[in-house]
Amino acid sequence: MPDESVKVAVRVRPFNQREKDRSAKLIIKMQGQMTTIANPETPNEEPKSFSFDYSYWSHDGFQEKSDGVLEPAGGSSYASQRRVFEDLGQGVLDNAFEGYNCSLFAYGQTGSGKSYSMVGYGQNKGIVPITCDEMFKTMDKNADPNKRFEVTFSMLEIYNEQVRDLLSKDNPKGGLNVRQNPKLGLFYVENLKRVPVGSYAEIEKRTDQGTASRTVASTNMNATSSRAHTVVTITFDQIIKSESGSETKKSSVMNLVDLAGSERADSTGATGDRLKEGANINKSLSALGNVISALADLSMGTKKKIMVPYRDSVLTKLLQNALGGNSKTIMIAALSPADINYDETLSTLRYADRAKKIKNKAVVNENPLDKLIRELKEENERLKKAMEGGGVVMQEGAGLTPEELDKMRKQMEEDIRAQLMANQAMIAENAQSWDDKLAEARTETEKIDVGGADNSRKSKEAYLINLNEDPMLSGVICHFLNSGETSVGRKDASPVPNICLSGLSIQKQHAVIFNKKGVIEIESVSGSGSKTKINGIPLTGRKALCHKDRILFGSNHMYVLMNPLKPETADNSLPKEITWEYAQKEIAQVKGFATGSAGLSKEQQIVQEQVLEILPMVSEVNAVSEELNKQKSFEVVLISAAAQEGGDITQSHASKVTVKMKNLLNGNTWLWERGKFITRRYLIQELYQKFLDGENISNIPKEQDPFWEPTEDVLIGTSNLFLQSLSYCLDFEDTLNISDYKGQEEGHLKVKLEPCDNKGKPIDEEAFVDDPHELLNKPYHFKLTVENANIHKSRFSKGIMVKYSVKNNGKVEEVKTPTVKNTLTPTFNHSKVISIPKLKQENLDFFESGCITLSIYGIQEDTMPDPKLLKLNTRELREASMYQDLRALTINQELRQMENMENSTANASGRRATMFGNEIASDTSHLKTEVVLLQRKYERLQQKERRMQQICEEWSKKPDGEKQFEPFYRAVSAVANSTGTRLKTRVQMLNQMLKLQKTVALPSYKDNSSPMLRLQKEAPGLQRQKTMDPSMLSQVLQGQKYVRQMALDKSSVIEEKDGTQGDQDSFGSVDLEPYMNADPEDSADRSKRFTQNGNRTGLLSDINTKREVLKPARNAVSEYSANKKTPSKSNGKRPSSADNNKTESSACVLQ
Repeated sequence: MPDESVKVAVRVRPFNQREKDRSAKLIIKMQGQMTTIANPETPNEEPKSFSFDYSYWSHDGFQEKSDGVLEPAGGSSYASQRRVFEDLGQGVLDNAFEGYNCSLFAYGQTGSGKSYSMVGYGQNKGIVPITCDEMFKTMDKNADPNKRFEVTFSMLEIYNEQVRDLLSKDNPKGGLNVRQNPKLGLFYVENLKRVPVGSYAEIEKRTDQGTASRTVASTNMNATSSRAHTVVTITFDQIIKSESGSETKKSSVMNLVDLAGSERADSTGATGDRLKEGANINKSLSALGNVISALADLSMGTKKKIMVPYRDSVLTKLLQNALGGNSKTIMIAALSPADINYDETLSTLRYADRAKKIKNKAVVNENPLDKLIRELKEENERLKKAMEGGGVVMQEGAGLTPEELDKMRKQMEEDIRAQLMANQAMIAENAQSWDDKLAEARTETEKIDVGGADNSRKSKEAYLINLNEDPMLSGVICHFLNSGETSVGRKDASPVPNICLSGLSIQKQHAVIFNKKGVIEIESVSGSGSKTKINGIPLTGRKALCHKDRILFGSNHMYVLMNPLKPETADNSLPKEITWEYAQKEIAQVKGFATGSAGLSKEQQIVQEQVLEILPMVSEVNAVSEELNKQKSFEVVLISAAAQEGGDITQSHASKVTVKMKNLLNGNTWLWERGKFITRRYLIQELYQKFLDGENISNIPKEQDPFWEPTEDVLIGTSNLFLQSLSYCLDFEDTLNISDYKGQEEGHLKVKLEPCDNKGKPIDEEAFVDDPHELLNKPYHFKLTVENANIHKSRFSKGIMVKYSVKNNGKVEEVKTPTVKNTLTPTFNHSKVISIPKLKQENLDFFESGCITLSIYGIQEDTMPDPKLLKLNTRELREASMYQDLRALTINQELRQMENMENSTANASGRRATMFGNEIASDTSHLKTEVVLLQRKYERLQQKERRMQQICEEWSKKPDGEKQFEPFYRAVSAVANSTGTRLKTRVQMLNQMLKLQKTVALPSYKDNSSPMLRLQKEAPGLQRQKTMDPSMLSQVLQGQKYVRQMALDKSSVIEEKDGTQGDQDSFGSVDLEPYMNADPEDSADRSKRFTQNGNRTGLLSDINTKREVLKPARNAVSEYSANKKTPSKSNGKRPSSADNNKTESSACVLQ
């Protein structure tokens, strides 16, 4: 048969819901066999055109029939599943009956529709099931008694260069071996299970078994479906009996291949990663691309000597026959229509265009059956003699050492032994009748349970249905919830749970689900430390479940509760169908990431896609770190353009998605770009797989450990220095905030800008210009001086430096200050003269609106951790770190209210108080903080409500004659308007009293004259009430009320472990009453004891000092308030108690 090119078809899918929400633009057009793609970035550019054997338009123009099958609407060019089969699948089937080998493989990025074309969804069956169905229908029509058919089915998955048999429960460690037949030169999978099948229903059930196996493997993190290749092999034999009684076997092998997602890894992020070459990410697809390119060059005759690299990957070994061999091959490339996927779609089109140039030479595989058996026996005899004669004798090859020769000899002997066993198995198969083999296989097929496919039960009972990132693997596993209790856990638990799960973060006794007459509740097993999330929120205690609630067991087991008995409990805002993507968005929202798409640019949409993609990966890697006890934690970090090194806030660059790895022992951190993290994640999966296989991974060198990273400088934060003063030749000196990637303050940086000459000498003040345009076309020089910094976190004291980049003499120059060590207040005094040979308008524009971004770096070292931490495992370390960060953040929020009163030293002291003596990290979970704060606010509101109800009840019980509305109204208003934060209230009081003291300016007297008389002597303006400023009077009365209230309020004082009095709510509500009435010695002793608490030293010492200062002011205010009714008649006499009561009443009214 002459050479025949590989047939190539392309197919474009409809917009998915995410693309519709984002108002995606269509970039694909098709006309006949022509496909064009337009670049959304350059709409005026001519679209790129490609021609293929088939171009299928499946984007729109379809309608759904009553049975759910999609068909073309009137007059549309929509390509249905049936049409695709008739063009492609029917050709595969016809070639199989003629005795040709056939191969059909689907290529494209994840989510482009590969699996839909190959397998289909629901009633819209794909090429594989329709081909199998039509094959058995054709076989059933056979009326020739001398012809019989034998069909075997196998299904395997290639992931990370390992082969898994999807029809077998027992796969060896490291996967099945791929060996080469020494006679034919072709590769095959050793010990792959090939199941005889006699109907399409049996193939369908075996396919479901394989799909369920893929789902379980993916969920257990042994494989990730989007990165795995699935190969279905159907061997179709026709045995024809001649008139002489001899039998001829016409054999066809059909390979139906669903390739992994073709999206390219972000290589920029992985550049320079020491472990990049060790990762097998997309290795198979890269090798496949190289094979296709080499075969295309061979077919076109562009190169004479080309070595086709089939051996570079497992996939290309198995597809050797399909590509450039004895096979009729069809490739279908799935295209994404949205503008956001332009780069990947263009790459797919170019890949397909290259593949269509490959030429194969297919022949009919027809041989007499007796001849086949005879040849197998003869080959076995030769192999046995070679083994008995001492193995394979090899001549010394040029350049091969004796060790290499010995290794090669052992490898060949192993291959011969494996081939010998394979031949014996084939002979044994031929000895057993087909009917016996088929009967055995059918008995096994009937016993297969793929996870609850009983649809009749689904309308009567509550059940859990799985979700998977691959839509074809969602809804495959079903667990029915029987009445009573249903336990969830690992199969090695005792007793064995009702629902057995395995994989990351699954505990032996994980959770219990209660079903009482359709009312479903779930509870984590006490003391197990299990992780379960309901609708993205961690499960605490017992919780009632509603219809369509999303449940995440551990790190990967995502299920949806379907409760047909209580469908009304479902949230009305939920979509009709719950998908993996919806559940992941929900988790991202709970973690504080925005998932809405309205008004987002293309770059922002890409960032959002990357965040949703990487979040479950980070969760997975954290779970591996806990299980392997690596003392590392990971979290997703979004870095804005301004916060990036060398960033510019005036530019609209997109944020960068990174992952922060933190050493939980010493606090060192690393920021990995997305590409690097994805590379490491696959290496971590590989390491975890070795751990599951029982290998000892504790002794691997740290250089090969994907969790290990050498220390590097860490970005503390950035400061933006604006340059507007340079437009007017003015000096500028300022203290800039240093903000981290979250916008939180990490310290301050003092810098100075000054125009100068080319040698750095400052110019005189007369150089000032009113109009910046006067500077145009003249040389301009300015000096940037980084003077000093003040950093909050103590762990950065090992060394601090500043980096920035500027355009100097027309060239971008990287500037770095010297590193200042062993201090948190480094003094740099580093200057750099920047010269502009000829000032242009663009320079003025930059002065007006631009800035220089200064990046402040801290030196990290591998320091010895606290011995207490070494006793904790990774999970305990993470919990301690989260608690520490949460407590620190809440304390900071309380202390932030005092910033106008406290100096920076007190603030820094508050920030550095931590559980283990490390810095108070501000990078805690926003969600957990918000929950704690909202919970405290809720509790305060409850207290307010109870107090208001108590006041109302007391007022209602009073006789009508004693009911006074104004006091009642004031009491209720006081409760309603109270902040609930005693610390804030008392700090405000202290500030007001200090202001009053400064206004009154009290001197000290040795005589015993009353404070009021002293006030009259020193401040004549206070001798008559009418001359007193009303605002001052209000302050006096307010201060009086606060002092009296503090003296009465003793409820906030509690006993600390060390016996001292301190916090009530553990975050700084301090009772001041003991300080108002204590003598100095007692106060000093109390201050000393408070010093032992550490966290409150600065605050309470300051309060203690102010208490002493306020003592005479308080006495003066009290006496002045008591005498203000009759100042001219007092004659130095104290007023009566009745007058005091009237004073209190007046004070209340005035307030």
